[in-house]
Amino acid sequence: MKVLVPVKRVVDFNVKVRVKPDGSGVETANVKMSMNPFDEIGVEEAIRLKEAGIATEIVAVSCGGQACQETLRTALALGADRAILVETDAELQPLAVAKLLRAVGQKENPGLVILGKQAIDDDCNQTGQMLAALLGWPQATFASKLKISDGKAAVTREVDGGLETISIKLPAVVTVDLRLNEPRYASLKGIMAAKKKPIEERTVASLGADAAAPPRVTLESLEMPAPKQPGKLFKDDMETAVREVVRLLHEEAKVI
Repeated sequence: MKVLVPVKRVVDFNVKVRVKPDGSGVETANVKMSMNPFDEIGVEEAIRLKEAGIATEIVAVSCGGQACQETLRTALALGADRAILVETDAELQPLAVAKLLRAVGQKENPGLVILGKQAIDDDCNQTGQMLAALLGWPQATFASKLKISDGKAAVTREVDGGLETISIKLPAVVTVDLRLNEPRYASLKGIMAAKKKPIEERTVASLGADAAAPPRVTLESLEMPAPKQPGKLFKDDMETAVREVVRLLHEEAKVI
């Protein structure tokens, strides 16, 4: 079974995000970029499926500019067999990405698509669901456990009330949550091997997909949240402190 794993290049989660002076977006110049953490979990799960003899090939795919090759090399170093870069400079919103991934999926014919439930830059949580709808495949979202057998996937999902387990037929789309696994680090051997693994570059036109459609969402402006007000420390006795808290809630916070 071939497994397709989409990966996205995002600002590293350890970086303190800064808004551009004109408020048009997040500053990415000279900023450390890395693979979306949820996608790392997807890559790890695909590798574990291959180690278990269930998956036969892992194909990583990314959509964007040439800089995305770095993210794909990371996936190859972790254990993916080959990679595909859908090169485009267009602004890619979830629906456009889903259309590109559908085109790749129709050409690659995978038995399973595993991707992060969301990306940490926009937190849209839409691409996996849209991809499943476009392909007409079953889907399971927020997976915290995945088991493949007899042409089906048993997926334990995290829901508001706890956990639920569903069974879906393959091929299918699965989006993964944080508790599915703990991603491994790339070994030196894997990093060296990744340099020889192929990255196939495809254009949007060659896939017959439409990534240049007008965006569904337009960003008007972006700004940092207002700084938090400093807290107050009460050194008086308990009764006096409680009275002061009540006064502040009533007169300043206007909540009582």
